[in-house]
Amino acid sequence: MSVSCLVFDTKRYAINDGPGVRVTIFLKGCPLRCAWCHNPESIAPQMEKMYTPGKCIGCLACIEACPEDALTMTEERGVVTDFEACTMCGLCAECCPTGAMEMVAEMTDVQAVVDAVLEERVIIDQSGGGVTFSGGEPLMHHRFLIKALEACRAEGIHCTVDTSGFAPGEVLMAVAARTDHWLYDLKSMNPDTHLRWTGVRNEVILENLTALAESGASINIRIPLIEGVNADDENMRTTAAFVKGLAGEPKQVNLLPYHKIAESKYAKLGRTIELEGMAEPSEERLAEIAAMFSASGLDATVGG
Repeated sequence: MSVSCLVFDTKRYAINDGPGVRVTIFLKGCPLRCAWCHNPESIAPQMEKMYTPGKCIGCLACIEACPEDALTMTEERGVVTDFEACTMCGLCAECCPTGAMEMVAEMTDVQAVVDAVLEERVIIDQSGGGVTFSGGEPLMHHRFLIKALEACRAEGIHCTVDTSGFAPGEVLMAVAARTDHWLYDLKSMNPDTHLRWTGVRNEVILENLTALAESGASINIRIPLIEGVNADDENMRTTAAFVKGLAGEPKQVNLLPYHKIAESKYAKLGRTIELEGMAEPSEERLAEIAAMFSASGLDATVGG
């Protein structure tokens, strides 16, 4: 029986999601609720839709197509959805002539993923690239992920998994047996801070990273940097010491500065993002943090 999963984006020619040029597959659904999430459409595991008022021409085609009478045209906000009545059937998006109404994901099977990757086979092989499974949280869909990894590796495709690490240890290691490289997020070393800003504690995440490193896995550590959340000296020094103490080869560290470009996505989903207490780190602060990691003997770069 085929295994399917909601995929909310397929990014071709990705150059920051693992070695070489890659196809990145974004799986929808995540157990974390990071306050700064840049892909809010990735969080819920079920289908969702976005509405862009600026694209709407007021043709009312979506309202006429809705079998649940869940849509209303308003003067202030354009088309408004009653989400209690909406079944996410997608008819409104199908008939929208401008793309103002759009479904955010598509149910995709393993073969469709393999086909998308193989379409870029030439540039993947020339660049030493491959496929990267991201999210959301790909480990949340481990049955689909394992099948997709097996199918891609059967074609000789290098496989990377981009993860928060929040999953049962047995799931992580089952995926690790089929994965060539990892992009592993570290958001905060303090479990209470981690809980406050992401909705979960970090003990499992740190335990899983330790086990993954001990298995000899190839790992890039990714650290999102948000002033007011985790970019303080104490957390940076604690993080550097933890990464330095991991088993295996020295770990590449990528420092990823927070930015506010996702605000429009929240609006399209009918949500708001709470930005109070969060700020983008300055260039000077990024340089200071990179220097902290370098002083600990780690290869840390901004971006990537």
